[in-house]
Amino acid sequence: MKLSHFNFELPKELLAEYPAENRDESKLMVIHRETGKIEHKMFKDLIDYFDEGDVMVLNNTKVFPARLYGNKEKTGARIEVFLLRELNEEQRLWDVLVDPARKIRIGNKLYFGEDESLVAEVIDNTTSRGRTLRFLYDGSYSDFRRKLRELGETPLPKYIKREVTPEDEDRYQTIYAKHEGAVAAPTAGLHFSRHLLKRLEIKGVDFAEVTLHVGLGTFNPVEVEDLSKHKMDSEELIIDEKATEIVNAAKANKRKVCAVGTTAMRGLESAVSSEHTLNTFNGWTNKFIFPPYEFSIATCMITNFHLPKSTLLMMVSAFIGHDLMKRAYKEAILENYKFYSYGDAMLIL
Repeated sequence: MKLSHFNFELPKELLAEYPAENRDESKLMVIHRETGKIEHKMFKDLIDYFDEGDVMVLNNTKVFPARLYGNKEKTGARIEVFLLRELNEEQRLWDVLVDPARKIRIGNKLYFGEDESLVAEVIDNTTSRGRTLRFLYDGSYSDFRRKLRELGETPLPKYIKREVTPEDEDRYQTIYAKHEGAVAAPTAGLHFSRHLLKRLEIKGVDFAEVTLHVGLGTFNPVEVEDLSKHKMDSEELIIDEKATEIVNAAKANKRKVCAVGTTAMRGLESAVSSEHTLNTFNGWTNKFIFPPYEFSIATCMITNFHLPKSTLLMMVSAFIGHDLMKRAYKEAILENYKFYSYGDAMLIL
């Protein structure tokens, strides 16, 4: 498969700027891989496709307010700083992206907040837009993190051109988010309401939680025609024993194991044993899944509608089959499904 196989025309108006009014009332396309049948439902109808003993694998990472705006010393130029990952807690070193990058050089200082109570010094260049910052802050580490949260805003994807609203803080986060560390939401999980989770629980569906801290690398464009040459950024992944027990028991009993989102799927496929069961994992994964690929753990998956040429679309193609994926996406465009982070969902059975 080549990059050009994943290109398609996506009308701009189908990129969702806002979430659905209620989490579980977005549209749901249900695709049956064996028959090729496609159904059009609402997300809350999901419950009809699962039975007692089936398992849903949720990514419980929590998005932190990663986008900050500061001013450059002397010139006062406004600079966007996107926090990617903490490199050293003690020295308050962070890997960041800056915009506009051409103005930011090693030794520059940036000031944040109206009172300029937070200062950062640029100590290294990592990529064309990447920098390493050392934050200078008088106070404890927990005060420093509180300050970052106070000054940061919800890191909505760049394609959303509007201002961030207070509602985004809640809606660009799954209701089961626990462990802070993601700079982008695992968006398939955004459709679950407390009510729907409760109904699934009452029906006897089990939940296994994994933590994959989504980085911006997930959305990096693929720029090579030969997919085997594309390198994914590494993301931190934690799968504990409880999750492996729940998933492996469901597999042994021939129950459905449903990956909620591409991040959950990537997490599962990064921790497969030689017996095709799930292992515990604590480390980093840069797994890139594209066709042809043999999946070992999940038997079904929930995912949003992805952008042309994205690694996420490639994973969906590997899971569903390329021709069926193309047919489903064609139908999604005809039926006005909304795409990307705040968009509608797909259940692949």
